[in-house]
Amino acid sequence: MESSPIIAPSILAADFAHLADAVHDIEGAADWVHVDVMDNHFVPNLTIGLPVVQSLRKATTIPFDVHLMIADPERWAPGYAEAGAYNVTFHAEACDDPVALAKTLRAAGAKAGLAIDRDTPVEPYLELLPYVDTVLIMTIKAGFGGQKFLPEMLDKVRDVRRRITAKNLEVRLEVDGGIAVDTIEQAAEAGADAFVAGTAVYGAEDPAEAIRKLRALAARADVRA
Repeated sequence: MESSPIIAPSILAADFAHLADAVHDIEGAADWVHVDVMDNHFVPNLTIGLPVVQSLRKATTIPFDVHLMIADPERWAPGYAEAGAYNVTFHAEACDDPVALAKTLRAAGAKAGLAIDRDTPVEPYLELLPYVDTVLIMTIKAGFGGQKFLPEMLDKVRDVRRRITAKNLEVRLEVDGGIAVDTIEQAAEAGADAFVAGTAVYGAEDPAEAIRKLRALAARADVRA
């Protein structure tokens, strides 16, 4: 892989009363800020929405990696692109026409990402890779933070990486769920090059140092892969 690892701390694991401070804590260390948007429909939990993202966007220059775990992303996703998100990822399971939505997001100024949940096979979506900028493989069940990493999901990562390589595509391959110092190398060796980390960053005494450790582990595994 030629891409350097991307570390995207998830503010789902931060203190919601101090989100701006949480983002400032990772400035200079994080590549992206991962923003989990949950709607209590597509997934059981309810987190933050567009107004919070709009406000938080003004508090930092770190690119926003918005992960929409919501129903009807065709209706809501463009607003996040217009709010200045760098990457907007929607779930394959929630979208009738992923290619059309990806085009809409790109036209609105964002990268387009396609997320695949734990129980969804990846094969039906491999043909869509040329139309997106990011593929997000859930290494847990979408909707809850703090879950245990599922190594069996890495077969999906390998399948996507093989297709990206075979077609010489410029697509980021992101993993989300249970990424920490004891799992990030496995994910990198499987082919991931972007890593969402929640508790591993915001549960650490020094979030910035935690990010640096994760990046070093991912880079080391990347060299071996």
